[in-house]
Amino acid sequence: MTELSVPNESDLSIDLKDPALAAFLAWLLPGLGHFYQGRIAKGLLFSICILSTFFYGVYLGGSEELGWGRVVYASWRPGDKRLPYLCQVAVGLPALPALVQASRVRNGREPAWNGLMAPPRLDGIALPGQPTLDMLHKRLHRFFELGTVFTMVAGLLNVLAIYDAWGGPVFAEEGKKDEKDEQEGDAEEPPAGGA
Repeated sequence: MTELSVPNESDLSIDLKDPALAAFLAWLLPGLGHFYQGRIAKGLLFSICILSTFFYGVYLGGSEELGWGRVVYASWRPGDKRLPYLCQVAVGLPALPALVQASRVRNGREPAWNGLMAPPRLDGIALPGQPTLDMLHKRLHRFFELGTVFTMVAGLLNVLAIYDAWGGPVFAEEGKKDEKDEQEGDAEEPPAGGA
């Protein structure tokens, strides 16, 4: 039989470089913090999974006529507090156009980029070319909610990726625990042939 060996701590160490910078880069663009640390495979995994989930939600939550990404918008206006954006913004740079659009709408200007991530028009407010929230729900049907969920999930997944970039992999601590458990188990074993 072959024995399972517990890797040495020196085999498990990973240079996290500057963990705070890695965490910031991981927030800025999913996977970027891991690329900075030299963990390319993990960076690719996070980047592909998180960004594809986010952009699929952006696709579901918009159309050519309404503007893309209407499910990702920042709004703290009375009657339209967009709490899902707190999850969506965890994706970082891809969700930041919503802040630019919110600022434009708040100042009474038309949204840029064909309405990409622009907040809906509230009743009684100018910007007649922009759809209201009711119009978005009516035209996008269930896809408005699905797009919201996909983009929120992407943001929450990136929170885990940010933590991984900051704290590093978990297996190093696990290896230490296994060694400690083995040592304690050996000490508690009664001597062979004893009463």
